[in-house]
Amino acid sequence: MSGVRLDAARAPFLADPAVRALFEALNADGEETRIVGGAVRNVLMGKAAGDIDFATTCLPEQAMLRVEMAGFKAVPTGIEHGTVTAVRDGRGFEITTLRADIATDGRHATVRFGRDWAEDAARRDFTINALACDSEGDVHDFHGGLADIETRTIRFIGDAETRIREDHLRALRFYRFFAWHGQGRPDADGIRATAKLKSGVNRLSAERVWSEMKKLLAAPDPARALLWMRQVGVLGEVLPETINWGIDAIPGIIAAEQALGWAPDPLLRLAAITPDDPARRAAMAARLKMANAEGARLTVQAMVAAIPPNTAETAVARLLYFGDVQAIRDRLRLALAAKRVKAAAGDTEAMGDAARFFTLLRFADTWTRPVFPVTGRDLKALGMIEGPEIGARLKELELCWVESGFRLTKAELLDRV
Repeated sequence: MSGVRLDAARAPFLADPAVRALFEALNADGEETRIVGGAVRNVLMGKAAGDIDFATTCLPEQAMLRVEMAGFKAVPTGIEHGTVTAVRDGRGFEITTLRADIATDGRHATVRFGRDWAEDAARRDFTINALACDSEGDVHDFHGGLADIETRTIRFIGDAETRIREDHLRALRFYRFFAWHGQGRPDADGIRATAKLKSGVNRLSAERVWSEMKKLLAAPDPARALLWMRQVGVLGEVLPETINWGIDAIPGIIAAEQALGWAPDPLLRLAAITPDDPARRAAMAARLKMANAEGARLTVQAMVAAIPPNTAETAVARLLYFGDVQAIRDRLRLALAAKRVKAAAGDTEAMGDAARFFTLLRFADTWTRPVFPVTGRDLKALGMIEGPEIGARLKELELCWVESGFRLTKAELLDRV
C-alpha cells in the first residue's frame, strides 16, 4: 500500500452502486478485488476515470458465477486469458483474474492464473498503469507509479527492451501514453529501447498499429510525441509516407484547434503529415486496414484542388454542392492552419489570407445542401418525352440554378425550358 487513499469526491466510481455491488460479490469468502489501470491513473492525474476495470483473485468461472448472482450479465470476453465482462444497464466492467506471463512471442502471451498482486502488477507495461485501488480507496503502488504521475513520466516497468520484446506494440504505446500523459523529455531508457527495437512493429497486425496511432493522433497535443518518434525512426516504420513529407504542420494544426475551438481530429492531423497524393493515401489506408470511411476521407481530400483564399463564397458553394463536403472542409482547415503559422511569424499577406480562409471555412461549416426544385416529372408535364433528353436538360437546368447561387425559382427554371 502507498499511503494514498482516494475518496468518492476524487474518485466518484467508489460510490457507484454497480462498482460497490461488484466489490461485494467478488470480495466474498476471502477473495480480493481491486480497480486497476486507467481509472486509477486518470483520477490521480485529475482526469475523468473512463472505463472501470477490475483485477481479482477469483478464477474466471468463479467470477462469472458471482457477478451473475449479483444481478449482472456475465460475458466470457477473454476467458482463456482470465477476462470476463460484467454488464448491467448497458455498462460493461472488465474483470480479470490475477495472472503472470509464462511465455511471450512479441505479440501474444501465455498466462497462468495466480493470487500475487505484485506479480500481476509486474506484467503491466508502464508504472502509471500498474496502480490499483481497493474497495476502501487505498492505492497500491508496486513500481513507483505515484512518483511518475507527479513528474508525468512514462516509464516501463523493469527493463524497457524486455517489455517491448514481450509485445512490440509497447513501442507505440510508449509514445501514445507520452502524448496523452507525459511532459518534458520522454524517459531515456524508453527512447533507447524503442529506437533499437523499432522494426518489431512490423510484426504486429495492421489493425493494432492503426488503432494505436489513431489514439496517439487524437491526443490534445501529440506534437512532441511525433517529434520523438521521428527522431528515433519509429514513425518511419509505421508511417513511411511521412519520411519525405514531415510533421512540421502538426504544431500549426494544434494551434488552430486550440484557438478556434476545433475538436482534435486524428484524420485531419494525419492528412497534414502525409502527401497530397490520392494513390499513396489509398495505399496507406489499405496497408493499415483502416475503415472504408477513413480511407475514403483521406483519399478524397487529396483529390480536392487547393482553394485560393480569395475564392468567392458562391464558388465554394458550387464546390460543396458538386463535391465532397468533408474533403472541402478539411482542405480549408489545413489551408487556414498553414496561413495562421505564417501570420504568427509576421507575414502580413498571410494575415489577410488567414482571415479570408476563416470566413470561407465558417461558410462551409454552416452550409446546408439545397434541394434542386425541378424533377423529371415537371419536364414531362411540359410535354418532354421520357428518355436521355430529360436527363440532359435536368443537368443543364441544375447547373444554371447552381450558377445563380441557388436563387432561380422552379418557375424561372421551367420558363427556360
